[in-house]
Amino acid sequence: MSSNTYDMNYNNGLYHEWIITNGIGGYASSTLTLTNSRTYHGLLIASLNPPVDRTLLLSSIDEIITINDQDFELAVHKYPGVVHPQGNKYLTSVQFTPSPIYNYEVNNIIINKRIFMHYGHNTTIIEYEIDNNVSEQEVSFKLIPLTNSRNFHHTSNAKNTIIEQSSREYGTDIFTELSNLYLDSNIEYVKDPYWFYNFEYECEIRRGTGHLDDNFNPGYFKSQLKKGKNHIFIVASTKNESDWSLNDIKTIYENETERQKQIEHSFNYYKDPFISQLYPAIDSFLVSRRSTNSLSLIAGYHWFSDWGRDSMISLPGLTLVTGRYDAARSILKTFSQYCKDGLIPNQFSDNSTKPPAYNTVDAPLWFIHATMKYYEYTKDIHFLKDIWATLENIIRSYINGTHYDIKMDDDGLLNHGPQLTWMDAMVGDTPVTPREGKAVEVNALWYNSLNIALDFSHILDKEISISSEDIKRTKKSFQDKFWNNSKNCLFDTIGYGVDNHLKDDSIRPNQIFSISLPYKLLDVKKSRGVLNNVCEELLTPFGLRTLSPKNTNYQGRYHGNHFQRDKAYHNGTVWPWLMGPFISAYTKMNSYSQSSIEFSKELVLNFEPHLLEACIGSISEIFDGDHPHLPRGCVSQSWSVAEVLRAYVEDIVPHYY
Repeated sequence: MSSNTYDMNYNNGLYHEWIITNGIGGYASSTLTLTNSRTYHGLLIASLNPPVDRTLLLSSIDEIITINDQDFELAVHKYPGVVHPQGNKYLTSVQFTPSPIYNYEVNNIIINKRIFMHYGHNTTIIEYEIDNNVSEQEVSFKLIPLTNSRNFHHTSNAKNTIIEQSSREYGTDIFTELSNLYLDSNIEYVKDPYWFYNFEYECEIRRGTGHLDDNFNPGYFKSQLKKGKNHIFIVASTKNESDWSLNDIKTIYENETERQKQIEHSFNYYKDPFISQLYPAIDSFLVSRRSTNSLSLIAGYHWFSDWGRDSMISLPGLTLVTGRYDAARSILKTFSQYCKDGLIPNQFSDNSTKPPAYNTVDAPLWFIHATMKYYEYTKDIHFLKDIWATLENIIRSYINGTHYDIKMDDDGLLNHGPQLTWMDAMVGDTPVTPREGKAVEVNALWYNSLNIALDFSHILDKEISISSEDIKRTKKSFQDKFWNNSKNCLFDTIGYGVDNHLKDDSIRPNQIFSISLPYKLLDVKKSRGVLNNVCEELLTPFGLRTLSPKNTNYQGRYHGNHFQRDKAYHNGTVWPWLMGPFISAYTKMNSYSQSSIEFSKELVLNFEPHLLEACIGSISEIFDGDHPHLPRGCVSQSWSVAEVLRAYVEDIVPHYY
C-alpha cells in the first residue's frame, strides 16, 4: 500500500496515522510525517506485563544528515507556537508493506527508513538504507534518540523523571523506575545527555487532555557515509541483547513478513481486494495474555486493553472467518478462566496490579454466542465439553441472580442495573445512557443464549436448569412487552424508573439484534418494521447512529473535551461495528436477494477510502452522526474491523460470487 497520493504537509500528516504491533500488547505508532500528535505515539510503547502496563520508552529517532558542514534535519516536532524542524519537506513518499517505509531525498541522497517490530518482544527496529550519490563531498549521518519512561496515557516532566545510563561503543543502556531501555546500533554511540522540553501533542489539545511532554536524549549515534549504499540500524528493546548485526535485522524482518504471509494465505478470501487491504489490521488485535498463558484481544488502539464484550463480538470476524480456530479457542479459554458468578470481565485494567472489572450484563451472553459460532465453524465437541461448566454457570447465575441486579424476572426476561450495556459512557458518576431495567439487545441475547445452552445440553447430554417452555415464555414476554405499536419497532428499554413500568421509545440501533441473531424473536411483519426504522433513521455509510436525529438528545458531532465527547458517545455517534449486525439482518430479511447483496456490498466498500485515512489499513472506533461523518475515537478498533469483515465474508461473499 503506497502513500504517493498523500500530501506530505504538516497538517495533512496529523490526520493519517499508522500502527504496528508485536503480539503482546506493545506497539509503534505515529503519523504520516512522524510527528507525534498523541501521548500514545512513539516508536516503542512496551507492554511490560502482556498485554498491559504499556509504557512509552522510545518516542522518536531524529536524523540529521550533514553535507559539507550543512545540516539537514529530517524530524518533525511541534512545540508551542512552532513546528521545528520541518523534515517533511524532504519526505517524498511512505509505503506500508505493512510496516512503514519512509523515503527521503536530500541533495540527491536517498534515505529509506523502515520501522518494524520483533514479534513477541518489546523490540522496535529502525533500519536505514542510504544511497549516497553525492561525489566529492563529505557526508555524515547522526541519529538522535528521544526516550521516555511513562505510562502511555500520561505526559512526563523532566523534573520528576529519574534516568540513568551506561554507555557502550555502539549503544547505551537506560535505566528508569518503570523499565530499562537498551539502544544498540552498528554505528558509533556518543554519550551527550540532554532534555528536550514541551513537545506539544495536537490531538490531545483537541481532546482536552495533557498535551505537553518532555523527552530525554541520552546522546547520539554517528557515522560517515561512504559513496553508494550505506546500511544502518538502531534496535530499541527492553531486553539486553547486544552484538546485533545486519543479518540479525534481516532475519527478524523476513521472519515477521513470512509469519504474516502464512496467516493471511491460510484465509480463503485473502486475494479479495477489500480483504487484502484490511487483513493486516486483523493480526494487530490478537495478543498474548501472561496471566492466563493464552490469547486475548485488544479492543482498540491506542488506549484500550482487552475488554470482554469487545473480544466476544470481535472473535468471529477476527478468528473464525479467517480460519484461526486455535486463536479463537485460546481467547475463549482466557475469559472462561476469569468467569466469576456467571460474569466474565468487562475489561482487564491497563494497570496489571488492578483486578478485572465485571460491570457488564451482555459480555457473558456474547461469550455464549461466540462459543456457538466457534462450534458452528469447527464442530469441536471436545472444547465444548471443556467450556460447558462456564456456559452453565452463566445461565444458572443469570436465572438465580448475580451482581449488579442481574436476574431473570418472572416473565423470563433479564433485568439488570444501570451502566451495564455497551452504551456505558459516564459523565462523572452519572451514566449518560443508564438503560437499567430490561434492555432490548440484552434480552435478544438472553433469548439466544437460552436456546444455545439448551441445544448444547442436548449435544453433550448434560442437564441444565431451563426447558423449551421457559424459552417460549421468554419469547412471548419479549414480543408482548418490547413491541412499540405506535412506532412499529421495539422499545429500547422497558421496566425502569421509580415504578418499574417506564418504556424508552428512543430509536436506537440495539433493536437490530432482535433480527440479526440466529434465533428468531419476531414475525416477518414486525421484523420488517424494525429494519425499516433502522434504515430510515440510523443507517449511514459507516454504520448505525446510536440515536435518531429526530430525538432532541441527538448530538451529531463527537468533539470537545471529555465531558462533551461522552455526552455524544451513544447519542448520535456512528459505530461501524453495528454495520455487521445490520448487514446480517438486512440480507437475511431480504432472503439474500441480489439487490440486497449488492446494497450490502456497497456499504462495506464505503470503508475502502477510510482505510487510507485515520489509521492506515484499519477502521476507526466511531464516526460523527452528521455528514461528512468524520472518523473519531480510537483510530483502529477491533470490533469495527471484525464485524465489517464477518458480515462481508458470511453474508455477502457466498451469495455474490
